[in-house]
Amino acid sequence: SRTPVREALQTLAGSGLVATMPRRGTIVASITVADLIEMFEVMAELEAMCARLAARRMARTDIEKLMALGDECGTLQEHADADAYYEANVNFHEVIYAGCRNSFLERQTKNVRNRLAPYRRLQLHRPGRVKKSNAEHSEILDAISTGDAERAGRLMHQHVAVQGEALNDLL
Repeated sequence: SRTPVREALQTLAGSGLVATMPRRGTIVASITVADLIEMFEVMAELEAMCARLAARRMARTDIEKLMALGDECGTLQEHADADAYYEANVNFHEVIYAGCRNSFLERQTKNVRNRLAPYRRLQLHRPGRVKKSNAEHSEILDAISTGDAERAGRLMHQHVAVQGEALNDLL
């Protein structure tokens, strides 16, 4: 019926995925280059906050899971399979989001990450980026596992911010 469709479109409009145009209906929202750059800036801050909190709050079992995902990323990096690496990369980051033990922050970070997913995936196809990303993961993992919150946040910020810079260079 119309009511659930209308509510769904309002939800999508609220998240910025669609735009409602008077007398034209609802269309898929376009994202400008400036919007993308701003979204990557926010993403870097959100992920840095997740990493800082994870370094302070993450349980040992979660750190072990993160280590296993780090190993998986390392294996995939050697095979130069950017798409498979991307999936492992998402899992790696999601363990950090969950490890921050702040469900609101986790949800917001995933929402922004999902909006940026096509652009984040794209940057992994740049020569040498998968190898560099994996090295950055190792440093972030070390900071989290040793409880160095400030270092974890700084490294994560740099790790995500480079994606926005790469997009800017690409464009």
